[in-house]
Amino acid sequence: MLVPLLRTFRSAEFDAARLVEVKAGRTISLCLPARDEEDTVGAIVRAVRTELVDRHGLVDELLVVDDHSSDRTAAVAAQAGAVVVAADEILPSYGLGHGKGEALWKSLAASSGDLVVWCDADVRNFDPSFVVGLVGPLLTRADVGFVKGYYERPEGSGTGGGRVTELVARPVISLLCPQLAGFIQPLAGEYAGRRELLEQLPFVEGYGVDLGLLLDIERRFGLSAMAQVDLGERVHRNRPLDELSPQAMAVIQLALHRAAPTLATEVETLVRPGHEPLVVDVTARPPLVDVPEYRRSSA
Repeated sequence: MLVPLLRTFRSAEFDAARLVEVKAGRTISLCLPARDEEDTVGAIVRAVRTELVDRHGLVDELLVVDDHSSDRTAAVAAQAGAVVVAADEILPSYGLGHGKGEALWKSLAASSGDLVVWCDADVRNFDPSFVVGLVGPLLTRADVGFVKGYYERPEGSGTGGGRVTELVARPVISLLCPQLAGFIQPLAGEYAGRRELLEQLPFVEGYGVDLGLLLDIERRFGLSAMAQVDLGERVHRNRPLDELSPQAMAVIQLALHRAAPTLATEVETLVRPGHEPLVVDVTARPPLVDVPEYRRSSA
C-alpha cells in the first residue's frame, strides 16, 4: 500500500515577523502541559516570552498547565513569565483526573487563542522556531486546520520516532488505520490547531490522546485538513522501558477501540511481573462545545 500523501512543511519556511503581518487579528495561545518539569520548563517559557511575545508579538498567551507536579514546576514557570494554572482548578466538576490528554483538554479550556499550540515541557533544546513552524501553515493556508510536528534526534536515528512509535504505533497504524501512515512522528507532542476544530473533538485522558486526535480529525475533517512540519532537531528526556509500557498499551488500546471496538474496552489492566497491576484507559473528555461551563465562558 502507498503511504497516503500528507502536506509537509519545514519550519525554516516561516518567519515570525512575516507571520505577525498575516495574523489578521487572530490570537495564538501556546500551552505547555507539565508534570515535574522544573529543570526545563523555565528555559522554554523564557525563550518564548523573549522572542515570540516581547520581540515579535506572535504569541498572545503563554500558559502552563501544572499536572499535579511534586516539584517546583509551577513556581519556575511563573517566575519565567508564564501564566500557570493547576489542572485540578480547570473545570473541576469534571474531576481531577491525571494524564497527558486530561492536561491538553484542560489547557484548551483555559486558553483563549484562536490558534492553540502545544509543546512538551521536557524539551532540552527548545527553540522558538518550533512554535513558528507549527503556526506557519495555519496562518498562511486557510485549508489547514491541524499541524503535527516531527524532528530529528541527535543520536542519529534521523526523523524516526521513539521506541513506542517505531515498535508499537507505526505497526498499529499500518494495520488498523493506514490512512495515518504518512505522519512521520504520530506521537510527537508538538502540534497546533484552530480552536473551532479542536473544541469539536473528544480528548482521551491518557497517552492515547495523540493517536486519538489524529484519528478523530481525519475522520471528521479529512486528511486534507491536516499537515506536518519539520521542526529540525529535538532533545528530550528518554524514559526507561517500564515507563513506556503504559504508553504503548494505551496506543494499542486506543487503536483497537476505534478500529475494532469489539476487541477492546475503554479500561484495561496492564499486568507486568514485578509491578503492581496498572489500569490503562482510553476514557475521553467530551468535546468542549458540549461542555456548558466552557460555552458560557467563551460566549
